[in-house]
Amino acid sequence: MPSDPVRYRSEDEDSARWLGFPFRPGDIVISTRSKSGTTWMQMICALLVFGSPDLPAPLAELSPWLDWLITPRDEVFARLTAQQHRRFIKTHTPLDGIPLDARATYIVVARHPLDMAVSLYHQGDNLDHERIRQLTGQPEPAAPTRPRQPLHEWLASWIDRDVDPRQELDSLPGVMWHLSDAWARRGAENVVLVHYDDLSADLEGEMRRLAARLGITVPATAWPDLVRAASFEQMRARADQLAPDPSGVMRSTRAFFRQGRSGSGRALLTAAELARYRTRAARLAAPEMLAWLHRDDQPTDTN
Repeated sequence: MPSDPVRYRSEDEDSARWLGFPFRPGDIVISTRSKSGTTWMQMICALLVFGSPDLPAPLAELSPWLDWLITPRDEVFARLTAQQHRRFIKTHTPLDGIPLDARATYIVVARHPLDMAVSLYHQGDNLDHERIRQLTGQPEPAAPTRPRQPLHEWLASWIDRDVDPRQELDSLPGVMWHLSDAWARRGAENVVLVHYDDLSADLEGEMRRLAARLGITVPATAWPDLVRAASFEQMRARADQLAPDPSGVMRSTRAFFRQGRSGSGRALLTAAELARYRTRAARLAAPEMLAWLHRDDQPTDTN
């Protein structure tokens, strides 16, 4: 008998909202950590499903974030029930916290944790935290918020933080928990692992691989336009349509698409700090998964 899903909760997310979700054949679930290529993968799925860069609605409406407490659960379910196209749903919940349905395909996107952390830091500056508190019914903080650490200091402390990964999924232990769980399931027919760096290096090749895994046929003449529409530059140019901000919690949708590059996290660290990161990561995940994640070894089969 399969075990019950793990419940993950934060101030603005609750994975229990997945319980009772009525899956359909062909559903696509996009499971990522924050700032790890979520919106990129949603856009790729949208382009493959609709076969055109001209989407019928903003991306966040086409691919709602089911766990997010800001939008009532019944409203999200109703929107998904009304959709006639093949559904592709966003979640930041690891696969062990989601009902696993044989009719659905689960896509997990991985990004180097240091790059993800740098993007997360900058995203924090782009969020209207007061509005998020209002929308989720959180109380006002009891004390004034402390000024944020400079990025380099923050990143070094992020590496060292020892927390329960189930309580803080955007911590380094949380990232490794999410990806290790997906790595252990990579042999399943309906689980697909995608690396952010592969999307950057060969976007068309990865889009073609995903189309094959999803059973989607794309006319040869359509590929150039679809690949161009999935590029960072084109997505940033369409930030108002594509940024995940249906409730207006971002200060700038364009700033959401900041750089889209890899290597920024490693470039910030000294050799000693990078060695400390490697030691910490080795305590949190298996060597073969880390070799695939860090790209310091030959490519590993991800099915």
